[in-house]
Amino acid sequence: MKMTPANLAMGIFLFPQITVGMLGNSSILFYYVVLIFTGKHLMPKDLILEHLTFANSLSLITKGIPQTMAHFGFKDFLDDIGCKLIMYIYRVMRGMSLYVMCLLSSFQVITISPNNSRWHKFKHRITKHIGPSCSLSWLLHLLLNILTPARVLGPIYKKNMTNLVSNGYCSWFVSGNVAVALYMFLLCFSDGLCLGLMACSSVSMVSLLYRHKRQVKHIHSAHHFLKVSPEDRATQTILILVCTFLISYSVSSIRLVFRTSSNGPMLWVESVFLYLEICFPIVCPFVLISNIKSISSLFLPCCSKR
Repeated sequence: MKMTPANLAMGIFLFPQITVGMLGNSSILFYYVVLIFTGKHLMPKDLILEHLTFANSLSLITKGIPQTMAHFGFKDFLDDIGCKLIMYIYRVMRGMSLYVMCLLSSFQVITISPNNSRWHKFKHRITKHIGPSCSLSWLLHLLLNILTPARVLGPIYKKNMTNLVSNGYCSWFVSGNVAVALYMFLLCFSDGLCLGLMACSSVSMVSLLYRHKRQVKHIHSAHHFLKVSPEDRATQTILILVCTFLISYSVSSIRLVFRTSSNGPMLWVESVFLYLEICFPIVCPFVLISNIKSISSLFLPCCSKR
């Protein structure tokens, strides 16, 4: 990628965004490391958030940082092995973020479900399987994306350019054979399944919170000084995380199709796609920090005093 004024402007814009996102994710990871070393017992939800934050951090490192360096005009800073490794890690982190978000929304809807709900019988079972489920998911995504390095090449690769697509610092093959089509279908099927479960559980959770708010409406009316009810705050958190993730994931898929189908991708379109793609790892830690009391009291003292 050439060093042009437009590329420089985009690099200057991306650098502080990625830096802020890394600081937010690092703060949450540091908080959980402190809890582990002090012998504190992590709740099931904390285990999920720990995996989500770790995946978000590596997503920013493997996607945001190389793209920013390419905008600043650094050439060939990754060789063939480096490109294969960084693209493989990013694909695994992308899949893990999707799975963990699905697990988080499903866990929350089961947790807040009333005793007469059909989900009530799963409350005690799901807490025992959170840790093994996350560990198994890491292994599953490492295996699902095992063919990614074979399709990625370094930027210095010049042979057979008609079947290559470049993103400024790495390239990958675009092939239409049956084996690749089946492999992509498998990846899309697993992603679609997680997206469907996440959407259904999020809608169910918002519905439960809304019904609960209506049942205790008289309590909130008596405390008229409360500007935002707990149900509204929880609903807003769910909607922000889920909507941001869906936008980020959808843009990532559209960006891949756009690169594959266009002969000469426009810079501003690529830049918008890239920013929206990494938006979730940047926004997510601050949504979590502002809604977890123990983290807020550690990193936001003014909020805890209030």
